[in-house]
Amino acid sequence: MKGRASIHRDFSIAQIDDRLYSAFIEHMGRAIYSGIYEPDHPTANANGFRSDVLDLVRALKIPAIRYPGGNFVSAYKWEDGVGPKEDRPVRLDLAWRSKETNQVGINEFARWARDAEIEMMLAVNLGTRGIEEARNFVEYCNHPSGTYWSDLRRSHGVEDPYGVNMWCLGNEMDGPWQIGHMEAKEYGRLADETSKAVKAFGKGIETVVCGSSNDQMPTYPDWERQVLEECYENVDYISLHKYFGNNSRNSLNYFAKVEETGRYIQSIAGVIDYVKAKKRAKNDIYICFDEWNVWYHNREQDSKNWHSWDWPEAPALLEEDYNLEDAIFVGGLLNEFIRRSDRVKIACIAQLVNVIAPIRTERGGKAWATSIYYPYQFASLYGRGTALNVAVDCPRYDEAVAQDVNYLDVAAVLAPDGRSITVFAINRSPDEAMELDLALHGFDDLKLIDHQVMGGDSSLARVANTCAEPNKVTPRKGDRLAVGEGGLKGELPAFSYSMIRLSVG
Repeated sequence: MKGRASIHRDFSIAQIDDRLYSAFIEHMGRAIYSGIYEPDHPTANANGFRSDVLDLVRALKIPAIRYPGGNFVSAYKWEDGVGPKEDRPVRLDLAWRSKETNQVGINEFARWARDAEIEMMLAVNLGTRGIEEARNFVEYCNHPSGTYWSDLRRSHGVEDPYGVNMWCLGNEMDGPWQIGHMEAKEYGRLADETSKAVKAFGKGIETVVCGSSNDQMPTYPDWERQVLEECYENVDYISLHKYFGNNSRNSLNYFAKVEETGRYIQSIAGVIDYVKAKKRAKNDIYICFDEWNVWYHNREQDSKNWHSWDWPEAPALLEEDYNLEDAIFVGGLLNEFIRRSDRVKIACIAQLVNVIAPIRTERGGKAWATSIYYPYQFASLYGRGTALNVAVDCPRYDEAVAQDVNYLDVAAVLAPDGRSITVFAINRSPDEAMELDLALHGFDDLKLIDHQVMGGDSSLARVANTCAEPNKVTPRKGDRLAVGEGGLKGELPAFSYSMIRLSVG
């Protein structure tokens, strides 16, 4: 199988917002408790956070993290998580039918985010609460001193404000499962007024309004239209959510869901443009794809569990064992975000630790990287700069979710200093290597810096990293590509993901 691709230095898509490689963590399952926070763990630091997890998180260079939810936020009282820990109430979390001890609240999480070198992106409860509580939360976090809420923060030992600039206005308010679910116009009005109140705290604050929970919702995409018609001039982003799976065990159909995601983004971009034109607005709104990941391995069983168990504390929930096939898919989805970076400015892998996550932990024991950790890491480290157009010519295939799908999936990013280019390449074929001819125009003095590859054998598609064997699916040094006249030539193994870095003149 032969594949050709062409990249020109001058043909770009957009400057990639670093926040395209953000993450999400929710008070759900073991994401917080025994995930990032476990005071009795051998590696716990003075604040009770696991240092082994922090090391894995820091290596991802995550720019921003969305917190504290998720479905959890729609009944959350942020005030429960501040002040002396011994005085904090234990609450029942209706979203995931479990107990919340509130031993980690905004101040603890802020310390963790600081240690992890990640900017916070906070969500406010617009399910059971409203403008007043959101306003108070922002004042607690952002105002220096001299007011009730800012002085309360200072009394809790935090003198300097956090200066949080990204605020999510609720979560999945289109979903009937959401506590406080609303109709589109009702939510749009509330989001508009809440955003105005939040932005009154100073310049630089950005708000994210809830879009559809996924593109299969019966209200999609009219939900976005109705919501934006109520709040377009006062918000900055609209959120999209989508989770993926391969219940049919058809790898090619699974990989084609990347194309389905592209259609989802394109459709919402069209809705944004329509509302902007209808309102004669001058501001632009971008997409915040603030929940995305693979979620299907244990989904049915998990649903049965949380609807039947008796309010446990930090139960094991959505702890997916990601395999090689999932890693290749995640690499493809990140490629799509790069290609759509003119419209998608923020994206959050959901979630970060234990719950559908690139990092897993054993309570009291080890932490390890799942298979999807690596393409996410490569994109975060080397996918910053300018997204370049890539013209691809290769064999194609048809599947149920999309037709004319390329076997060869390529995205390319020129580094901010213009001295290197990173190519993320996937050969989706289960059994045929891809003879690659990648032409690079407008670049001089090409040199291959690194080639890392995952996969190469579809018989290993279901292999996953585990606590006992944490290195079953990891990148290895590639040896089948070389710089030739005018570009890069060689072979991409079947069923593989590659990260290729080149220095350029």
